[in-house]
Amino acid sequence: MNLIDFGFQNSNLFRHMPLFDEISYVGHNEDKVRRYRAVREGQACILLALNFIRNDEKILWDAVEDFLKRSTINAASGVRGVFIFDLLTIDIHKEIKTFKHAELTSLIMNTAVKLSPGQVRMVKYSSACALLHKTAAYDWGKITFKTAVNVFKDKPDYLDLLIKQLLKDFIFPHDPVILLLNDLSQNPVFDLQNAVQQIRIKKVMDGLIPNSVEFIPEVYIQDKNGARELLSGSQLKD
Repeated sequence: MNLIDFGFQNSNLFRHMPLFDEISYVGHNEDKVRRYRAVREGQACILLALNFIRNDEKILWDAVEDFLKRSTINAASGVRGVFIFDLLTIDIHKEIKTFKHAELTSLIMNTAVKLSPGQVRMVKYSSACALLHKTAAYDWGKITFKTAVNVFKDKPDYLDLLIKQLLKDFIFPHDPVILLLNDLSQNPVFDLQNAVQQIRIKKVMDGLIPNSVEFIPEVYIQDKNGARELLSGSQLKD
């Protein structure tokens, strides 16, 4: 399923990123790193994305997560079958002010009735983008809520640790790879004025180049101020 057809490229996950021709979702691991397959300028690539929020804003994410869980619980009473509601991204600070349970509940129910077992459909409500999977048909309803937001508990100096978390899923391939850190914080963690942070990030970036087989990964960090390319994939190993 090409998620671009459902407006996913306009979500806060891709809003500041280069344009893609296709984006499809593969899944996420236990470390909350999401994996996508994408096509850009006719070339296939892998995209690994990690949504995160700084620890002092965790209370806002907890509140929005509770909103979403409540909507899926309410929707389950009006559907038949077993479903997974997999949240891909959301603007936490927008939804803390504007979220309406009844609207999302109704949208989930209306989408669910159109699905047969094995089918998946995008649910887009306000800034929230999620995939609704129907896994089995029953006379009763159950919706499992899944999400993947990492709470960054370290000092901003140690932002490189999140990059290393992305790299755990990165095996240097023969195909292009994009690594994206998506900061959902109101007060972004990335800070060009933080000398310690910038030195540590540069050390991680420098360490990627000698180990690459063919393509050096493109590494981005994105927040409310836009996207910054920390490492360009246009360079090739000598």
